[in-house]
Amino acid sequence: MYTTYRLNTDELDDHFLNSLKALFKGKTIEIAVCEAEDEAQDETAYLLRSPANRKRLMEAIENVRQGHIVPCDFDNRK
Repeated sequence: MYTTYRLNTDELDDHFLNSLKALFKGKTIEIAVCEAEDEAQDETAYLLRSPANRKRLMEAIENVRQGHIVPCDFDNRK
């Protein structure tokens, strides 16, 4: 699961933390923090803005996690 939160630091409270714990109960999570202005320069964030791109990227990530990988041989291109 991938979830993005955009909020002001004044909104960080126990309710937010408890929501994260409930959403990802028993899971190991990774939290990355950046200023929202810096996000505009992040290529992944740019690609994830489009619902169609987000869906395709999340499907690709899940395929890799499940071992569904198509090998490509770039040395023998035609």
